[in-house]
Amino acid sequence: MDYTQTGDPQLALNAKKRKEAVEPTDEALSMAARRKKGLQMKKFAARLKMGRKKASMKVADKGKLEKRSRRAARNAITKKLTKGISKADLTPSRKAEIEKRLDKMKSKVGRLAKKLMPKIRKAELARKRG
Repeated sequence: MDYTQTGDPQLALNAKKRKEAVEPTDEALSMAARRKKGLQMKKFAARLKMGRKKASMKVADKGKLEKRSRRAARNAITKKLTKGISKADLTPSRKAEIEKRLDKMKSKVGRLAKKLMPKIRKAELARKRG
């Protein structure tokens, strides 16, 4: 598919590569797919670094803060489920099991995220002030 609408095959190929690089997926990755994704992310490391730098200059919008709040809520519940064991120390199968349980606790995560939102907003403003 030509994302550029210019007719230039090289531009179309580059645009297609960029498009494929950021497509999100919902299903869990196999070990081979995870390895492939890791290599792909390494290839895009410089672009991602520049994007992070640009984003750090801006104040996060409401959607970004809500996402951070949901992530913090999921991490808090994960900590309870694992009895304080670091997520890095868990096996991939245990992580997948916990993720499945968290997906079933959507309302609980949502409530906790709502409670955490003012703290997340305050932290963002403090970070911007320096």
